[in-house]
Amino acid sequence: MSLSLVPESAPFSQEQRAWLNGFLAGMLCLENAPADAQEMSGTGVAQSLMETQAVEESGEDFPWHDAGLDLSERMELAKGKPVALQMMAAMAQLDCGACGYLCQSYSAAIASGEEKSLSKCVPGGKPTSKMLKNILEECGAGESQASSHGKTDIGGHVAMGYSREKPVSAKLVSSERLNGQGSEKDTRHVVIDLTQTQLHYEVGDALGVYPTNCEELVSAIANEFDVAVDQEVAISGIGPRTVGDYLKHESCLKDLNDEIVDVLVSACESPEEQEALRQLVDNDDLGELDLLDVLRTFPNVRPPIGEFLSRLSPLSPRLYSIASSQKRTPSQVHLTVGRQVRDVRGRMRKGVASTMFSDRIEPEESIRVFVHRSPGFCVPSDDQVPLIMVGPGTGIAPFRAFLEERAARGARGKNWLFFGDQKSSCDFLYREELQRYLDSGVLTRLDTAFSRDQAEKIYVQNRMLDAGEEIFAWLEEGGSFCVCGDAKRMARDVDQALHAIVEHHGTMTAAQAKAYISKLTREKRYLRDVY
Repeated sequence: MSLSLVPESAPFSQEQRAWLNGFLAGMLCLENAPADAQEMSGTGVAQSLMETQAVEESGEDFPWHDAGLDLSERMELAKGKPVALQMMAAMAQLDCGACGYLCQSYSAAIASGEEKSLSKCVPGGKPTSKMLKNILEECGAGESQASSHGKTDIGGHVAMGYSREKPVSAKLVSSERLNGQGSEKDTRHVVIDLTQTQLHYEVGDALGVYPTNCEELVSAIANEFDVAVDQEVAISGIGPRTVGDYLKHESCLKDLNDEIVDVLVSACESPEEQEALRQLVDNDDLGELDLLDVLRTFPNVRPPIGEFLSRLSPLSPRLYSIASSQKRTPSQVHLTVGRQVRDVRGRMRKGVASTMFSDRIEPEESIRVFVHRSPGFCVPSDDQVPLIMVGPGTGIAPFRAFLEERAARGARGKNWLFFGDQKSSCDFLYREELQRYLDSGVLTRLDTAFSRDQAEKIYVQNRMLDAGEEIFAWLEEGGSFCVCGDAKRMARDVDQALHAIVEHHGTMTAAQAKAYISKLTREKRYLRDVY
């Protein structure tokens, strides 16, 4: 007699329900679980998940869960751990939500077979996806678990507008440049109308935005196949679509997933060409290659256009820290978006969403959005608590929201902002607003660091060290310390500066300072929104 532990009404596919039944049966040692469940629960990956749960229940920390560590260091710390935890160590450790998960839940989803894509960790990039593939192959689950397609939507009961699977349509109000004349940057203050969406957000949340690809890139790829962008093609599992529409709205044109590489390899004319293509992709450790690069490097490799399109990864949403408080702008959401453009091997590469806001979308046009909850990154609930904020460049976004929120609440707690960028004359984002907050007393202190205003480059972490004694005093008063911005450089440097401040001004050893900051983290007084 078979026993199902997961209700039929639960929002899971048959495969997911079978795996869950097997997983639970294995935990409970049920001999009369369904045969397919018993078979699945006996796999190495399922066993790894049970071992992972045992690790979690033991209260063991995850020492690799530190964005400041290199991938090799993280993998060494996870050596000998269950497969799912090794996968977690391969992630970028930012818990940024860009993949739709946290680092631990994404790795668990891959290990369980629920998630098929190995390339969703955007900050980790190609090194992460390659490491995940290696781990799966080593545990013998590569063929059965790994694929490039997106995960099954199990968020059936999530309200519209609150998950990447259920975005809503909203209209752009404006996209105004914040940088002045002479700046090398193009940072936009983006305003989106929420009137027709009924979306609600809290400060600290992010807005998920589904972008569109640049029409110039779409046309270039269509030209490589000698097809018109308005040509209709039958795409497996989707139906007829025009080439241009599918490339512009649905497809990731940067990442080279395993399936697209395989279909290109199958179209090669010789084993030598196959090997050269695989070598080119495998040796792209920096992730600089994109789809057009490969097509132009191998002009004779052209699979059928419908098959090619069907193997492309879906275009993922981008997450932006919300730069407004809904108490201040109830029918709008504001973003701070830096236009990303760079030259790579003689070709101009454009950030998909950032250049959409700066170049390709006009006011009143619609975009698909959703609110990504960030309960772990928020303004203190106690309005009396001192708040230190470090947000250089576009990292100022959530702290603009924090200041709006505290002003709207009449919070009496002190507020201190560290802001930095290149030049004070043209890159001082929200200068007038911040001055008004200083004049009104909402902002207690503002320290700035403009790296190119003097011969020696000065950054926010340098300003922190200069003010270390007072920073430590605010922490001793129960203050919160929040950071937003680039994880690989700024956030790591800020973290090191914070440890140095606590060690020096708290007269502690390095180990004691580390324990002090770990306590701040556990108390949710050291918060990071890094990417």
